[in-house]
Amino acid sequence: MYGISNCDTVKKSRRHLEQNNIDYHFHDFRKDGLDDALLHQLLANFTPEALINKRGTTWRQLTPEQQRTIMDPQLAAGLLAQYPAIIRRPVIRGANNEWGIGFDSLTALTAPS
Repeated sequence: MYGISNCDTVKKSRRHLEQNNIDYHFHDFRKDGLDDALLHQLLANFTPEALINKRGTTWRQLTPEQQRTIMDPQLAAGLLAQYPAIIRRPVIRGANNEWGIGFDSLTALTAPS
């Protein structure tokens, strides 16, 4: 699971995993960073529009010109690298390398088969 530790949805997701005894690794974008390999994986699995949280404070503080960069995947990658707090949370990578964003994706990916 990827996110920011003080995010309420990340906290809710971590509680869900712990209460259901599901092992997981948490990668905090602020503490652990967002390297090129992880950024490439994210953009290989999601569009920039799907990754970016447009309701968050970080997004609203960007200039209109910066916000327009999400239309170009290469420019969007630079924006995500510079401001990882704009990434929607949590980002989930399941045991079989399936990806999702948000609490609903987490519960779907961790549901018993």
